[in-house]
Amino acid sequence: MDTADLSHDALAAPGVAYNAARQALGPPQLHAVASPAALTGGQQQSMPQPEAVVYEPGQANSLWRTGSRSFFNDQRASRIGDIITVEIEIDDSAELSNSSNRQRSASTSAGVGNFFGLETTVGQAFNGAFDPTNMVSAESDSSHNGTGAINRQEKIALTVAAVIVDRLPNGNLVLAGRQEVRINGELRELTVSGIIRPEDVTARNRINHTQIAEARISYGGRGSISAVQRPNWGQRIGDAITPW
Repeated sequence: MDTADLSHDALAAPGVAYNAARQALGPPQLHAVASPAALTGGQQQSMPQPEAVVYEPGQANSLWRTGSRSFFNDQRASRIGDIITVEIEIDDSAELSNSSNRQRSASTSAGVGNFFGLETTVGQAFNGAFDPTNMVSAESDSSHNGTGAINRQEKIALTVAAVIVDRLPNGNLVLAGRQEVRINGELRELTVSGIIRPEDVTARNRINHTQIAEARISYGGRGSISAVQRPNWGQRIGDAITPW
């Protein structure tokens, strides 16, 4: 280890001890008021931007602009970079039960009673133990029983803001959104993406998840609690390769 690292750790240790003692003796301290840009990672963020809108000059003594589709501008999200609130309310349940039963039996017997008198010759070769009328005999019997049942119930109620990232040639919009919340050592992550129609966006700039085509919704978390609930990698590998 470098001596510079030792000196740095020696200088940092008193500060860490002082902060720990201060937190133990009093309430947590707030951060100083400063620019919130550091919360985004300290770098300039790159988001999808809408195309530049070129307005034609207005005509004299007229409130109507040539080429406009409406008198007032629609405030609903419809351009790349606009934000839409997605309401996710999943309350699904499924119950399936299957049963199958299969059984098959087969029997085969073949022989030759007379064959130009040669059947007696073959019998002499086997010391009279050969029966030409019962040369081949086979039997088989198989059965299978199977039963399966599924009982599943899911209920999720979430809200997430998504950004329009693309506009398809037919006018449909592609949206994508992600939300992360960290509580102590556990991080909860929610992602949503899909294709929507501009007509389905409400006046409150909201849309339901049932109106999203090719919807991809993911809700999960990672952290110390999730790591404890997940089996170790050795056990997962053993479960994947074991044949029984």
